[in-house]
This record gives sequence, structure tokens and C-alpha cells, in this order.
Amino acid sequence: MARFIIRRLLWVVVLLLAVTLLTFIIFYLFPSADPAALRAGRQPSPALIEQIRHQLGLDRPWPVQYLDYLKGVVLHFDLGYSYQNSISVRTQIFDRLPATISLAVGAAVVWLFIGITVGIISAVRSGSILDRMTMGGALVAISAPVYWLGLVALYLFANDIGVVKIFPGAGSYVPLSQDPAKWFTSLLLPWFVLAAAFAAIYARLLRTTMIESMAEDYIRTARAKGLSERRVILRHALRSAITPIVTAAGLDVGVLFGGAILTESVFNVPGVGRLAFDSIQNSDLPMIQGTVLFAAFFIVTANLIVDVLYAFIDPRVRY
Repeated sequence: MARFIIRRLLWVVVLLLAVTLLTFIIFYLFPSADPAALRAGRQPSPALIEQIRHQLGLDRPWPVQYLDYLKGVVLHFDLGYSYQNSISVRTQIFDRLPATISLAVGAAVVWLFIGITVGIISAVRSGSILDRMTMGGALVAISAPVYWLGLVALYLFANDIGVVKIFPGAGSYVPLSQDPAKWFTSLLLPWFVLAAAFAAIYARLLRTTMIESMAEDYIRTARAKGLSERRVILRHALRSAITPIVTAAGLDVGVLFGGAILTESVFNVPGVGRLAFDSIQNSDLPMIQGTVLFAAFFIVTANLIVDVLYAFIDPRVRY
């Protein structure tokens, strides 16, 4: 196990280096705009643009800029400064990270609870009317885009513009340290909107794997031993069928830690995803690089944790 973890950690380092290099290459080969021209304002002179390019270091070859960036990250964990406001990238990401983590963790709890519950019920009652209704609803939830579902939810349930005024509207996010009650209520609607598609996918996935597991010989053996149906389902069938759920959950949460761009934009949650969206619009390379690096780190870390958990969840897996 120790050798496996060390090997995966080394691959994490290689992957993060590849991500940073790819981001630099894309920025220089397919630029959407000139950061210096965006910072210079309206109708700038060529001399002013060139001066800003020199101040930002954009007039140097990109390999030199990339090596300087790597040196700052590795030696000082310095992600550079924003081209737009000259604020530390690391500071801005850490300021936005609590909102993104709150959104991702809360949504994960919601979709795991709903997805696992619905998946078990549908698998146990496969072919019934309840199974068809839940799987039909899951298909609708999967097909609904997050931004559309978020706008519909705001129109129906937001306190400011909603038909039925239940939840706080967009832009109502309050940090947990400031007011836990308002933090919880401000994220209820984003949690359910973000969790809708994930819960539907997990329910369908768990239903499929549960049906396959319940047809195995060890399930029939457990029933022949006189075990209760509840124990057979939860202790034997579910434990074997939940492995794909763990894989999907680890990767999905890792991706969301890097920023749920659409949900944060619709509900105006000041998270990393919204920061990345604004940075892309402004061609702010240091901010883009920082958010991409954090997203990649969370994804590969979640993947590593999932692989290690396999050995404890599924007894058939051994490293």
C-alpha cells in the first residue's frame, strides 16, 4: 500500500506540471485577448500597451515566464499576481475557497443521500411503478441543464423574485464564520440545484449495480443462512455495488472543489468557479493558472483517496 501511495503521489506531481504547462501553451497559442490592452483601458496608445506588457513581463519568451512561474510555485508557493488588479492570486483563491467548499460539500451530502436512497429502492423494487417513476424523474433531472434549473428555481422559490418566497435569492451568500444560520439558508437552493443531476446519475448507477449484485451467488447464500432482507441488502449487496459510487463521488467532489462555475454564476456565489469565469473573460493568465492548478490538485487528490478507499470498501480489491 505504501509503495502504491508513493507512486501515485509522484504521478500527481507530474500531472500538475503537465496541467500548468498546457495552460501556458493554450494561453499563448490561442489567446482570446491581450491582457495589456484590457488593462490599458479604452483607446490606449500603442506605447502605453507596450509599457504595460513590459510591466507584466509579457514581452519575455513564454518558456522563461513559465520557468519563473514554476520557481515561484515550488519554492515559495507563489501563484503570482492578477493582471487586472495586482492582487495576489493565492490570496484571492483562498478567500473564495470556503464558499466553493461549502457549496460542494453540501451538494455532495444531498445528492449522495437522495441518490443512494432512490437507487436502493429502485433496485429492490425493480420493474414496479415506483421504480419507473423514480427512474423517469432521474432522467428528467439529468437532462435539465444546471443554469436553466437554477434560473427556474430562483423564479419559483427565491425570496426576491420567486412565485413562492421560500429561499434566499441570488447574491445572498453569507460566510459560515459570519452567520451560520444565514450561511445554511443561503446555500439551500444552490445545494439542491447542483445536486439534482448528480443524484439522478447516482441513483441510476446504483440501481444497475445493485441489481447485478443481488443476482450473485453470495446473496442467495446469505438469504439461505436466514439473514434478514435488510441486512442482505445493506451489508452485502450495497457494499459490493457501491464501489462505482465511491469512484464517481470522489471525482465529482474533486471537480467541484475546483469550482462549480455555472451554479456559482447563477446564484452569484463568490467561489473559485466564479473567479475562474471572470479571469477567463479578462484573459488574466495568473488567475486562470492558479484556479486551474487548484482544480487539478483537488481532482488528483480525490482520485488518490478513492483508490486507497477501494481496499477498505471492497474486499476483492487488494494493492
